[in-house]
Amino acid sequence: MNPNERAIILVHSEIDYMSDRMTAMKEQDGNPMGVDMQRLGDAVAYYSRNMPWPLFNHVKGALAPEDVEAAIAFYEKRERKAEFYVSPGVFRTETLKLLAERGYYQSAFHVSMYAEPTFQDQQNDDVIQIRKLDSDELPVYAEIHCLGTGLSIEGKDHVAANNRLLHERPGWHYYLGLSEGQAASVGVMFVKDDVASFTFAATLPEFRNKGLHTAMLRARLRDAREIGCRIVVAQCAFGSASHRNMERIGMNIGMTRSTWSKH
Repeated sequence: MNPNERAIILVHSEIDYMSDRMTAMKEQDGNPMGVDMQRLGDAVAYYSRNMPWPLFNHVKGALAPEDVEAAIAFYEKRERKAEFYVSPGVFRTETLKLLAERGYYQSAFHVSMYAEPTFQDQQNDDVIQIRKLDSDELPVYAEIHCLGTGLSIEGKDHVAANNRLLHERPGWHYYLGLSEGQAASVGVMFVKDDVASFTFAATLPEFRNKGLHTAMLRARLRDAREIGCRIVVAQCAFGSASHRNMERIGMNIGMTRSTWSKH
C-alpha cells in the first residue's frame, strides 16, 4: 500500500465514523441537535445547531475547488464558523488558495496513526482491566468523558444521551478501563468493512501515567484483529502523550492533516 492509497483509507475512515455518528443524532425524533450534512463531491460538511464546537462543524475529505463556495455557503447560511480538515494525498492546491482568499488560514496539525493487523497484542495485567462498557454504565462513561477532556461535568447527561444512541448501533464498540477495580478510563471504536477507527479515549486525571491509555489501545487493537479488520486508524495531536503511546505499541504515522480556520 503506497502512502497516497493509505491516506485515502484514513480519510474515508474518518468520514465513515463521523457520518454514522451524525446520522444517528439526526434520526432522533425532531432532530433535537439540529444536525445537517451536505455531500460535496468526495467531501462532507457537518453541522449541528445545538453543538457549536468544531468537532460537529467541519468539512472532511477531498474538497474540490469548485465546491469551496458551496461549503462556505453551507455554514454562512447557518451563521456558523467551521473548520476545514485538509489531508495529504486528497487535496488540491487550488482549494487551499480559495480558502485563503476567503479568510481561512492553517491553524493546526493533527496526526492520523495506523497499524496493520499483524501487530502483536499484550494481555492486561493484574492492576488494569479493559472490558466492554455495559449500557447501564453510560453515566459512568459520560463522567469520565467530561472530566478526562476538561468539559464541564454539567454536560454529563448530554454526553450520555448522545453516546447512548451509538452504544447499541452496529459498528460501535464502547470500552471501560479499570485500575484496581475503579472506573478510570473509556474508549470507543467504530468498525466498517475491514477498517477500525479508534474514535475516542479519555482517562481521569488522577489515573494518568499508569498505562490505561496504552491498555485501551491494545484492547481495541485485539478486538479489531479478531473482527477481521486489515487496518486500524486513530487520530491524535502531534507529539502528545497519545501520539507517544500509539508509537510505543507499534502504530505509525499515516498522514498529518492540517486544520484551516476562519480569521
